[in-house]
Amino acid sequence: MLSNSDKRDQQDQTTDLFLRKFQKELNSGTLSLVLLGVLDKAEEELYGYQIAKLLEKAGGGETMFKQGALYPVLRGMSANGLLSSRVEPSTSGPPRRYYQITGSGRLILTKWRHAWQVTRDFVDTLMNAKDEK
Repeated sequence: MLSNSDKRDQQDQTTDLFLRKFQKELNSGTLSLVLLGVLDKAEEELYGYQIAKLLEKAGGGETMFKQGALYPVLRGMSANGLLSSRVEPSTSGPPRRYYQITGSGRLILTKWRHAWQVTRDFVDTLMNAKDEK
């Protein structure tokens, strides 16, 4: 038989597991949108580490996205024509891949922003609705 403390610990672990799963699913759906938004606002090409630092700064020192998760998404968006990229040798480390949003990326970003706003408004409406009986 589990003690009350053990039951709370088990419940906390289950709750944490559900939260991590939810956050992972939510992040995977928003990372591409966020990356396009960052690159759309950028005045110059950015490389992955710069983007990671911008996201961290925007999050007040924390980021919702693991740095390692950025690179596959950036490569995928580049392969799909949403971003252009170029590699530049670096004197202080490995070569850097710089990314810039394309015209197709801007068009998709406009559509994704609208979809995000509709989704956000829908969720906010449901989550803030008073129980009607």
